[in-house]
Amino acid sequence: MKTLSEDRRALHRIPETGCRLPETAAYLRGALAEMPCTLLAPWEDAVCAYFDLGKDETVAVRSDMDALPVTERTGLPFASAHPGRMHACGHDGHMAMVLGLARRLAAGEVRPQRNVLLIFEPAEETTGGAAPICATGLLERYHVTRVFGMHLWPELPAGVIASRAGAMMSRSCELTVEITGRSVHLARFAEGCDALDAAARLLTRLYALAEGKPCLLRFGKMESGSARNAVSDHTHLEGSLRCLDDGLYAALWEQAQAIGRAVGEETGCTVTMTCSSGYPPVTNDAALLAEVRERFPIAEAETTCITEDFSEYQRHAPGVFFFLGTGGIELHAPTFTFPEEILDKGEALLCGLV
Repeated sequence: MKTLSEDRRALHRIPETGCRLPETAAYLRGALAEMPCTLLAPWEDAVCAYFDLGKDETVAVRSDMDALPVTERTGLPFASAHPGRMHACGHDGHMAMVLGLARRLAAGEVRPQRNVLLIFEPAEETTGGAAPICATGLLERYHVTRVFGMHLWPELPAGVIASRAGAMMSRSCELTVEITGRSVHLARFAEGCDALDAAARLLTRLYALAEGKPCLLRFGKMESGSARNAVSDHTHLEGSLRCLDDGLYAALWEQAQAIGRAVGEETGCTVTMTCSSGYPPVTNDAALLAEVRERFPIAEAETTCITEDFSEYQRHAPGVFFFLGTGGIELHAPTFTFPEEILDKGEALLCGLV
């Protein structure tokens, strides 16, 4: 039986991004093909394994598969063989733990009370693979009544597993603002419509709107104007709105649009604001987490404005998401790695959960 480290290192060498992950999918299918399970391909390069134990209900366990467009600088002997791509978010570890669970199921070392569905999901870092997988009816077809997921988490000590009832990770949307004005020479600025001034007013008011609320409303990119001595006729803004609560998200979005309209009226500019649908908040089922805590020592996790499309599965079945502490380097960093011995603790929890 392959070890968790062997799987992790093999997968770490072949990082792929997006929804087309042929090498990663081939590795997973090759490992699972020898096991007493049915292999499924519900969407793109997603790989699913169904262990039919003749039960009425099924428990699902999900791992993400994709890597990031990051140039690795770890110096590891098993570093990425694909230039400009790297498993900088720990998905290689996630896959290794779920493959470990599969091998223990196949060996009869784990005796589940339900059928088991393992879901390896592409595109978590980009467009989100969970929604299209769920849209196929996979969870309903296999009678999934509970779903679990896990993510490596540098903010926790190595090996500590944490979760929390209710909202744990934020809902997200990407905000885009286009402001159109009218350019004139700066010496006649009053005759123009200043798109840069409008952007400054908008940012100030939007940041004030979010102040003191359990949310994140910030912009990371702004482009404006064409010359130092001309009024800007266009400003482009890109940012993010993240909330733990859908009601607060809806209220903030409505108020943000009202602020945009007000700024447009004041400055004479046209202000257009759009937002992507984003991921729902990861909201853990309280009763299911309480059941898990009766058997396993699960620490209390802090809420975070980081997002995760595991929330899509929770729209179809009660679910709990866990953080597994790495005690180390920040996610998405080109130097990200983790102590491989923590994978044993993650695998043990997954085996217990099923």
